[in-house]
Amino acid sequence: MKFGPTPITEAEGAYLAHAVASARGTLRKGTRLDAEAIAAIRDAGHHSVIAARLEADDVHEDEAAGLLASALAGPNVRVEPPATGRSNLFAVTAGLFAVDPTVVDAINRIDPAITVATRPALRGVEAGRMIATVKIIPFAVPRAVLERALAYAGGKAVLSVEPFRPLRISVISTLLPTLKPTVVDKTLKVMAERIAPSGATIVADVRVPHAEGAVAEAIRQAEPGSDITIVFGASAVVDDEDVIPAAVRLAGGRVVHLGMPVDPGNLLILGEHGGKPVLGAPGCARSPRENGFDFVLERLLAGRTVTADDIVSMGVGGLLMDIVSRPAPRSGEALREDPDQPKVAAIVLAAGRSSRFAGGDKLTTAVEGSPMVRRAAEAALGSKADSVIVVTGHRREDVTAALSGLDDLRLVHNPAFAEGQSTSLKAGLAAVPDTCEAAVVLLADMPFVTADVVDRVIDGYRPQSGSLIVIPTNGGQRGNPVLWSRRYFRALAEIEGDKGGREILKRHPEAIAEVEIGSAVAIDIDDREALAEVTRPSDG
Repeated sequence: MKFGPTPITEAEGAYLAHAVASARGTLRKGTRLDAEAIAAIRDAGHHSVIAARLEADDVHEDEAAGLLASALAGPNVRVEPPATGRSNLFAVTAGLFAVDPTVVDAINRIDPAITVATRPALRGVEAGRMIATVKIIPFAVPRAVLERALAYAGGKAVLSVEPFRPLRISVISTLLPTLKPTVVDKTLKVMAERIAPSGATIVADVRVPHAEGAVAEAIRQAEPGSDITIVFGASAVVDDEDVIPAAVRLAGGRVVHLGMPVDPGNLLILGEHGGKPVLGAPGCARSPRENGFDFVLERLLAGRTVTADDIVSMGVGGLLMDIVSRPAPRSGEALREDPDQPKVAAIVLAAGRSSRFAGGDKLTTAVEGSPMVRRAAEAALGSKADSVIVVTGHRREDVTAALSGLDDLRLVHNPAFAEGQSTSLKAGLAAVPDTCEAAVVLLADMPFVTADVVDRVIDGYRPQSGSLIVIPTNGGQRGNPVLWSRRYFRALAEIEGDKGGREILKRHPEAIAEVEIGSAVAIDIDDREALAEVTRPSDG
């Protein structure tokens, strides 16, 4: 291939290397120059272009990409027609992506002009997911170079998708007094969602005491009617003789491997009973976030046998994103948490403009004889909160006056209050003392939130069992105030505009504990009509 400046009188049949603007529109990179294109370039005032001209032994980038992608594609892989030197490959069905890395590496070493990139090997993919791409970097490659690549790929299923199987899964959950039933319920829901793409189903939900005899009997009972048995322990496995591995052996099975070099996921147990897999799930498998449990489960769902050697080879690439809700992350704010005497700050957001409250300032308006903002501050001060912060903004002087005489308040002004609630939340979080590991956020326009309500929200905070966000409810509907572990402060501080933490809640459902309290957590005063409703004398 010849590449470089080319007079337009000699450019017909060459490929344009850089886009050229003309009165007839933009001629894009890679355009094959015909008489019409050359006329447009000349009209634009150009006498030469940067172009590539293919020689007799060259193969155009699109043809080369398409040929190599087709040669690499094995069962259940679809090849997309090439364009701009690229051909993408997709999974036809949900399954386990299998790749021969030696072939891919060998092809990538032939010539920098040819590249093949794939997703990680032996990981699950859904139908329609792109699994690999072939990119030819220049406009063409010598035929001899392409033929070397095709020779490596020829006759081998270099890229394939092993379909998932609609397996039957029995789930055994062990129970201890410290494990709430809602945690087990949520675990089953997460598990069902995790296996849904494979077509697998949970055929048994068995809950037994955290004792090896009870677990062993559950394993024996589960095995005949299921393809995989998964045990979620109420307590983490700390030794080969602990309850779950001991139960596998007591049931007549064997422990294939204990632990794995994937984090999170270290405490996984791979066992076997009756020729079928038994998995002792690590605690992180209660979360929908990717963890080492997925590495093993995906292979099993595709019908692969997983060996101890398979597991110990998962270390490279096994350092995953930390799960913020797990009881003891490797670093960060969990180091501050005290399971016995947690210190929680209270933040009262009192900076809003009361834009819907016609004729006055909402927060200084009295409800049952006391300004709303004062009621919120008094609720926080009377609670178990270790410190109380009130964030001011709109009508700062009036709000401050309404709080006069209240000791132990820290007032923090938010000059950016007009930019939305997120700025006030950010100001409040920045003022939380370093000694506090969580903060409960009160809205100053909710006058019926009392100290008892705040205390019940604080009582729902149990970091050691994963309850890191506490939300009060009224008849199952979520309300305020909401408690947040310090682990989420950074994410909350990154929110912009007039928004709260809804997106964070969506990302971390496994960390949420709900506390049913009643109507107090649902009544906020947005306008005069709402105020009149709550202050109207009763008929009695």
